[in-house]
Amino acid sequence: MKKILSVFSLVALMGLAAIPVSYAEETVTETVTVTETVTPDAAPAAEAPAAEAAPAEAAAEAPATLDVGNTAFMIIATVLVILMTIPGLALFYGGLVRQKNMLSVLMQVFVVFSLISVLWAAYGYSLTFTEGNMIIGGLSKAFLSGITTESLTGTIPEYVFLTFQMIFAALTPALIVGGFAERIKFSAVLLFTALWVTFAYIPIAHMVWGGGYLAELGAKDFAGGTVVHINAGVAALVGALMLGKRIGYGKEAMPPHNLVMTMIGASLLWVGWFGFNVGSELAADATAGMVLVNTQLATAAAVLGWIFAEWLFRGKPSMLGAASGAVAGLVAITPACGFIGPMGSIILGFTASFISLWGVTKLKGALGYDDSLDVFGVHGLAGIWGAVGTGVLMAPGLGGVGYAEGVTMGGQVTTQIIAVVVTLIWTGVVSVILYKIVDVVVGLRVSEEYEREGLDTTEHGERAYSL
Repeated sequence: MKKILSVFSLVALMGLAAIPVSYAEETVTETVTVTETVTPDAAPAAEAPAAEAAPAEAAAEAPATLDVGNTAFMIIATVLVILMTIPGLALFYGGLVRQKNMLSVLMQVFVVFSLISVLWAAYGYSLTFTEGNMIIGGLSKAFLSGITTESLTGTIPEYVFLTFQMIFAALTPALIVGGFAERIKFSAVLLFTALWVTFAYIPIAHMVWGGGYLAELGAKDFAGGTVVHINAGVAALVGALMLGKRIGYGKEAMPPHNLVMTMIGASLLWVGWFGFNVGSELAADATAGMVLVNTQLATAAAVLGWIFAEWLFRGKPSMLGAASGAVAGLVAITPACGFIGPMGSIILGFTASFISLWGVTKLKGALGYDDSLDVFGVHGLAGIWGAVGTGVLMAPGLGGVGYAEGVTMGGQVTTQIIAVVVTLIWTGVVSVILYKIVDVVVGLRVSEEYEREGLDTTEHGERAYSL
């Protein structure tokens, strides 16, 4: 527990700043669900004055209509996010663990992805994107009640929108798997995942994207810096601390068993991330084009930054470093991609690689925790930097889109820091409670005998390779 508190204290220092001057009033991603109505037999206006006012009134009152191009674009974006999760994330993680635990990690990612997809349809979508309070939505669309093929979110079918958001919700807990890999019970993973999405992911997503507290505050998170990456990073760190270190950690070598597989996984993550970021615009427009180039440049800059740092401090650049740098860049640009310019993206990605490399080496070594696959060091820290950096780099003078009326750089940065701290505290506290509940109900950790033999055979009765 002391380690948990020490980590939270260290990260929370990033939240100290002046009181913000003012806040933006719009949410990061406006989500309005409407039902398309067609009235072909509507009578024309009877009076001339009404006819003169008709164009303005029609523009204000016309129902949203389906845009085929945007719909096709969002279906492709959704499939790309699925690609980055299964097989992308699964292979990335699978290659990083030892051979005896390869299938267990693949299984955890694959089944977590499936479990949350079903829970999202049951209540997750409704609690995130319907009207409620500042923390949580309501149950008016539980079990997708009232949603039909005629229901629209903006210019796309609501079914497409809810599926796109479903994949975000399913991906996020799959990221957490890397924090406690190689030592957790499969039953514990499933129970924790179901509880965590309900009490951590959904409230944060509602606060940021569903019109809740952080949206009202003016926090900017285009595609999930707080909702996905900081959220998952903190939960993974708490899990690593509460489960304890792997047997032999720090005393025996635990190298990745297949870096070729990790590189393939990282490449799939890079490709799929365009659906993740660009799709968050919900339209194939000019902003989507800006997000596209921002995502590419930040990721490429982070790869170069990470291997440059390795070359400088270790003497040799590594494939693992290049892959890790790519993920750090992708994470950092996620909250910022719709608000900053291309040159700002290069700066953000390059600096994120140094921050994450410090996290997975110096910070991890100093605090002595065993975050197996460095979820906090990469997703948590790069996500924090991306969220805070958004407030700086969205300045027009730095190539960004600018601030809302009356909002200064200092005010926006402070708002971003508040959003980070709220996410850290909410997810940290909730995760501690949920891990304890799971430990009581099914137990968190496998036995020493099972851990030494490997989770592939002891938890699933299978082997990854038969050589």
